[in-house]
Amino acid sequence: MSGYDRLAPFIQDYIFRNRWESLRDVQEAACVAIFDTDKNLLLSTGTASGKTEAAFLPTLTLVTQDPPDSVAILYVSPLKALINDQFSRLENLLKESKTAVCKWHGDAPAAAKARLLASPSGVLQTTPESLESLLMNKRPECKRIFSDLRFVIIDEVHHFMESPRGVQLICILERIQRLSKCNPRRIGLSATLSDTASAERWLNAGSGRECVTPKVSGGSRVVALRMKRFICSEQLSDEELEDLNDNDEADATRTSAEVFKSATVDHCRYLYSQTRNKKAIIFARSRAEVEDLISGVKRVAEMEKSKDIYYTHHSSISAALREEAEAAMKNSDEPTVIGATLTLELGIDIGALDRVIQVGAPISVSSFTQRVGRCGRKGQRSELIFTFVEKPPKAFEELDTINWEFVKCVAVIELYLRDRWVEPAFAPSFPYGILYHQTMCHLASVGEATAPSLAQNVLSLSAFSHVPLEDYRELLSNMLEIGHIVRSERGFMVGKDAESKVAFYEFLCVFENSVEYTVKHDVKTIGTITGLLPVGVRFALAGRTWEVVTIAEKGKTIFVKPAAGRRRTNWVSSYSGTVHPVLVQKMKTILSSDEKYGYLSPDCQERLDEIRNICNEKGILDHPIAKVGKRNFCVFPWIGSQSLSTLLLALQDRGVFCTIKPTPSNPIYLETTVSRESYEFEYDSDVDSMIKRTLEVLGEKIDRHDVILPAEIQTPGKFNKFIPKELLAKQFVEDFLTDVEPCL
Repeated sequence: MSGYDRLAPFIQDYIFRNRWESLRDVQEAACVAIFDTDKNLLLSTGTASGKTEAAFLPTLTLVTQDPPDSVAILYVSPLKALINDQFSRLENLLKESKTAVCKWHGDAPAAAKARLLASPSGVLQTTPESLESLLMNKRPECKRIFSDLRFVIIDEVHHFMESPRGVQLICILERIQRLSKCNPRRIGLSATLSDTASAERWLNAGSGRECVTPKVSGGSRVVALRMKRFICSEQLSDEELEDLNDNDEADATRTSAEVFKSATVDHCRYLYSQTRNKKAIIFARSRAEVEDLISGVKRVAEMEKSKDIYYTHHSSISAALREEAEAAMKNSDEPTVIGATLTLELGIDIGALDRVIQVGAPISVSSFTQRVGRCGRKGQRSELIFTFVEKPPKAFEELDTINWEFVKCVAVIELYLRDRWVEPAFAPSFPYGILYHQTMCHLASVGEATAPSLAQNVLSLSAFSHVPLEDYRELLSNMLEIGHIVRSERGFMVGKDAESKVAFYEFLCVFENSVEYTVKHDVKTIGTITGLLPVGVRFALAGRTWEVVTIAEKGKTIFVKPAAGRRRTNWVSSYSGTVHPVLVQKMKTILSSDEKYGYLSPDCQERLDEIRNICNEKGILDHPIAKVGKRNFCVFPWIGSQSLSTLLLALQDRGVFCTIKPTPSNPIYLETTVSRESYEFEYDSDVDSMIKRTLEVLGEKIDRHDVILPAEIQTPGKFNKFIPKELLAKQFVEDFLTDVEPCL
């Protein structure tokens, strides 16, 4: 019997109405796994391959055949926009049945939430933060809401695995199981998994179930790639000069190179020509770059007297404007162009695209894979264009003229096209910040608890399986000392000073957020910006330029009016960057070869050959040391960023001061500066002595536990300021460093 024949009649009718010719391979495989086993299920296939329907069609069939006494299916997404998108699709699917679907997040209707609390049933769609809020503030109701929960569907598994939210989510699911005495099956959806074994372990954590991952074909995809390079002109156009002369304090430090960093006139004209009369996304590396690019392209369109079809989409744009951009792309037959950051990587349905343009290098192969999946739907080929904007090389040292982002981009493309390799997702072993957070959440939900009860209910969660009891005691002792918990008659409770913090929604979010101000024009919310700007300052947001009119400091709101000209807005980013050793080795392989790549424009291929010549002349492909002046040298071990950090600390232990180059977000090599004034070591500090010591270290195996750590450990984490330094040091060693094999 086929999967279609086993589906509920209303689902078969839905398939017939929508003129599906048949179920896709992933949907047939999901039917077998869900109907014939009691295991968890991981579906890892390409974007737009039908994974969402593969999860919902058979699970909805089972819960309509045997209706539970509570919410039947819990759908968890990293984005409210994904929930809203899926909500509309589910409503259409379920309109012929009596199954209810409710979205539960900050923007969801209160009336629908009240109906769910009164009579829990059907499908509940939510985010980890909203689910955490439910558990904290409505613990008794949660026991009833999830008493007969059958399935948990987790969208974008790779996204959760790579972030603190994934640790939080697994903890929440286990807490729901314990509270409601249920054991729902978990279904994970992802488009960018190469290491399914680690994803299965993450999905299974605390469930007591095994996981099945069907091997299904995602179908072949034709990818058309092009890469083009632009050189920044140091000569400003008359319009840019006029903008600069009419500048305000916020823009006073901008140089001509900064103005041209991401939006040279030629670059913007090219972006305009390549997106004209098309549905396209222009991906950039930052919110500021998105705003700058779209502003530049809109100016070109205005000069060409073309229609304004341009939108911006990033985390600082209001939900209403993001939804407007998504709707324009999905529902309109007209050309639409959206400038975006990571927010459009995830699986929001925006329909078929003609083209995707990436400005600069994607941060990873995983990110690139998501972007490839954004176009080429419904039988189209995937059209991707990469553009790079470079300043003319002026550096005295040739190594400084190498555009490592450019080399990295070629390596990312090659790993995807030829090797079919994607970075494995990383799950931390010692997430002390989340352990603190879950302890506070548990105490807030139950009122008070003894130390043994905390250990049983919090420390025993699978996410903390590597954390020993003595570490938890140390954490609790520190929480007592800073007043976040206090002793009670029965044990511990949330401290008075911490009660107000825990009550805010901001506490539920385990990722770091900068202080941001809401930007409004009249009554319409445009988005948010980081930091307060004075009255009269102009800045870019949502593809337009605005001028600050008034400020409501108490409400953290900035009121603006439209303004002329182009301005750049800077946001604070917490991204630190991790480069996998496989990616670094691929970069070395590309630089070591003389292969020509068909997707490179002639000037891009010429630039790559130029970089290859520099690498060969400096000998960095065959020898790890390259002298760059009388008192400097660089170290090229060609290892991943975690190993590079370990090596840096080992060299500093031997009196060799190093810095990571070229940038912390793209760590490739180490640079040393030989200066007697910089050291308090007993070692000789001449160049030859330091090179000799460096080679000795490179020839050894380095145990990450043996390196001496800096006084202040810089580990990312929203709640790490509440963690004892000794525990942060342990987390840093175990989760952010790796052992290093000899590099010679």
